[in-house]
Amino acid sequence: MKALRRQLDRLAPHFEKGGRLERFYPLWEAADTFFYTPANVTRGGAHVRDALDLKRMMMLVVIATLPCVFMAVFNTGLQANLAIDPAKAGALEGWRHDVIGLLGVGYSPQSWLANGVHGALYFVPLYAVTMMVGLAWEVLFAVVRKVEVNEGFFVTGMLFPLILPPTTPLWQAALAISFGVVLAKEVFGGTGMNFVNPALAARAFLFFAYPAAISGDRVWAAVPPGAAVDGYSGATLLAQMRQMTTPFEQAGLSWWNAFIGWEQGSMGETSALACLVGAAIIAFTGVGSWRIMVGTALGTVAMSLVFNSIGSATHPWFAVPFWWHMVLGGWAFAAAFMATDPVTAPFSDAGRWIYGLLIGAFIVLIRIVNPAYPESAMLVILFMNVMAPLIDHVFVRTNVRRRQRRVQAAAASAAAPAEEPRRG
Repeated sequence: MKALRRQLDRLAPHFEKGGRLERFYPLWEAADTFFYTPANVTRGGAHVRDALDLKRMMMLVVIATLPCVFMAVFNTGLQANLAIDPAKAGALEGWRHDVIGLLGVGYSPQSWLANGVHGALYFVPLYAVTMMVGLAWEVLFAVVRKVEVNEGFFVTGMLFPLILPPTTPLWQAALAISFGVVLAKEVFGGTGMNFVNPALAARAFLFFAYPAAISGDRVWAAVPPGAAVDGYSGATLLAQMRQMTTPFEQAGLSWWNAFIGWEQGSMGETSALACLVGAAIIAFTGVGSWRIMVGTALGTVAMSLVFNSIGSATHPWFAVPFWWHMVLGGWAFAAAFMATDPVTAPFSDAGRWIYGLLIGAFIVLIRIVNPAYPESAMLVILFMNVMAPLIDHVFVRTNVRRRQRRVQAAAASAAAPAEEPRRG
């Protein structure tokens, strides 16, 4: 590391003011502060100093997503290997199968190595494309604006591939993250200025721009053409339940499998357990608001109980209990990582409770009453991102009026003449 420090110091004069590469200073500064603490720090007593700077906060979120990354890699490979008929494995074509054949790991669902390698061949390319394209836009805007490259994209770059189906084409991922970074963040000023979550904005772009490529059963499972066994279905558990025609109790589904994440779906959203671990990390470190998480859970419970009490003989979804809603689709991932984004969520504590309650309630409401769109977490949070400033405005104005009344009451009390003592 000392050699790296010397090399960075040697290059510094070329990028600093007056150097021939001055315009590319954000690139050098990003590399320097990625490995080392920034040299410029506040020293005066008038400044507030904290050990948790923006870089550490962003890295804590990345660390919190690692359980979801592990499940994204392993479960994607598991589902793909389960779908492959061993008799047809030798005839599979494509670069992924060339790599698997070169490594000799095979397609056994019982092999952790086989599952991990196969899943990584879906997740890593999407992650790499997301980071390369997204960081290119970040650097471009930083160079043009002559500001530092912000670490915020490391979180967006990690979250975005986790909310994608494994079969998402790489060019679509590149186009979507470009939309999310440029139009949902940079045009508003960059990190801290965006009013909607860039990763969700990119995901919404894919949903509306390429609905045929991101909708349908086969999209959500990494199944090579012609490799599936007879009777295999690539539908997500959420989609299967939404198509129920018999009472929910007779569906014979495994809540435990859904909680652990042994199901098809967006790569990082299938495991509620992994999301729970990540939620605990960001709540304990204070990076994410526990009030939003608890509020989302309470809103889900309340709306579920409402539909459970109404019931429907022709609509089995009315009977789905709240603990099932919490392990289906992107609910857990949304509650842990998307709803708690400190930039797009309310800043008042009371507003965070309302924000979380409405997210949980709307997710269940849309899942049940809208048959065309059972996975509602993405659009619900984008909608609540837009509503967050209004929620804060209401609470701020309420607090201002309350303080004004207290000041007026105190002034009136001070101005009132004191009573003269009674004479006997």
